[in-house]
Amino acid sequence: MTMTGYSLAYQFWIRFKKNSLSVAGGAIVLALFLIAVFAPLLSPYDPNDIDRKHILEPPGIKHPFGTDDLGRDILSRMIWGARISLAVGFVAVGIATLIGILFGAIAGYYGGWTERIIMRFIDIMLTIPTFFLILAVIAFIEPSIWNIMIVIGLTSWMGVARLVRAEFLSLKEREYVLAARALGASDFRIIFRHILINSMAPVLVSAVLGIAGAVLLESALSFLGLGVQPPTPTWGNILTLGKDNLEIAWWLSVFPGLAILITVLGYNLLGEGIRDSIDPRLWETGRK
Repeated sequence: MTMTGYSLAYQFWIRFKKNSLSVAGGAIVLALFLIAVFAPLLSPYDPNDIDRKHILEPPGIKHPFGTDDLGRDILSRMIWGARISLAVGFVAVGIATLIGILFGAIAGYYGGWTERIIMRFIDIMLTIPTFFLILAVIAFIEPSIWNIMIVIGLTSWMGVARLVRAEFLSLKEREYVLAARALGASDFRIIFRHILINSMAPVLVSAVLGIAGAVLLESALSFLGLGVQPPTPTWGNILTLGKDNLEIAWWLSVFPGLAILITVLGYNLLGEGIRDSIDPRLWETGRK
């Protein structure tokens, strides 16, 4: 990394840590990541162990978050559910980001009819409600974790594509791009080596915010019984049990609901903090 790179990274960190909400969001995301990674060590019980002697037991010393209708420990299921939710978020957003970068880069760099065709296709996709499109696709395939991740990724790339296109339109006429073209660099090299690397900051922000949306979407699908299927624990299917036992087992709704709320809030705060810290207008203001 060059001295300029160190300087920019240092300035980014200075700006980021000044925003207490962004730091809190980063701490939440880091905590969730550690919980997901170390789930086997943190989980007090096997998430699928059935204990019929402790069915729908309220929170207590033995089961801090209570048990469900099969006597399974809710805390253990939520810890393992964090793995599912975060895996869906990262993989789905990864797929959406790759597709969006590809379409957006081609549309923004080549322009003309290529851009018109791609952008009209994106406009058509945007007219279809994403959630109902996912429901329609899930109706024809088996609702497994991999299918959920792929479907969410394939239906969530349009925003990234429009963002990348806008960045390419503003960068493709810069001096360094013209110089690379004059030196005989191929379109592939110019797109991925010169332009794309300078347009990744807003894509990173979009990806972080997109993870929150993917986690929320997976939870909604699992809540409806169309997401990851039991006995695999997810926050959404724990909420489904809470709906069926709301009057006698409030903990089945409260704890997974809070987990989803905190996760989405953490990623949104982190994403907005990153966006504010890399905003060029703020950099210029800081230099004055």
